[in-house]
Amino acid sequence: MVWTETVEPRPFASARLVCFPHAGGSPYFFRSWGKALPGVEVHSVCYPGRAHRIGEEVATDLTRMAGDIARELRPLPDGRPTLFFGHSMGAAVAYEVARAWQAEGARVSHLFASAARAPHLAQGSPEQVAAMDDEAVLALLARLGGTEAELLDNPAFLELVLPYVRADFRMVAGYAGQRNAPLDCPVTALVGVEDVRVTTEQATAWREATRGAFTFLSRPGGHFYLAEDPPFAAIEETLRAG
Repeated sequence: MVWTETVEPRPFASARLVCFPHAGGSPYFFRSWGKALPGVEVHSVCYPGRAHRIGEEVATDLTRMAGDIARELRPLPDGRPTLFFGHSMGAAVAYEVARAWQAEGARVSHLFASAARAPHLAQGSPEQVAAMDDEAVLALLARLGGTEAELLDNPAFLELVLPYVRADFRMVAGYAGQRNAPLDCPVTALVGVEDVRVTTEQATAWREATRGAFTFLSRPGGHFYLAEDPPFAAIEETLRAG
């Protein structure tokens, strides 16, 4: 598949977990999850313009990109349950992929929305996109953490990553979610208690994004809490519950 990679294929695993990275993220962010979740086949999404897709044009529209991902992931003939885990921007992408599946009669078993505002709170605009210049992108990266400070002063590093990081942040700045578009699947929202980007209220507003069961979990740490303490226990508990 173009859109996903799997470090450890497990055709006999009981479930499939598709992970959607944050803005500026790559499938490498979830590389260790397959070993930590031995009962699951873990797939990591790779957005254009990075990792093995570094030579491709970056995506510019989040909803359109989600539609492309949904079409590739859609044929799942083995019938195994599929769970989505999206972090930050990835939560919005995962939500839009789940919406696209739902519109075609497919089903996501569970959506984990990590470090993200509920989609109906997103009110993107062309003005916000225009304001997301390189200076604003670097300031936001520094504020969120997750990128080592010395790398932000490294010209070679910035030359490599800034084009797709900037494109992702502009996609987020232009994304406008819909209030009346709930999912049917259960949703778990997670947020770090020290997150400077997402408040508890914004995370719990994911309750309005589903007609299914809703769970909220607060985690120690900031926006990238899962780098130090991945929520494997929550995922495994969901799998056990069926």
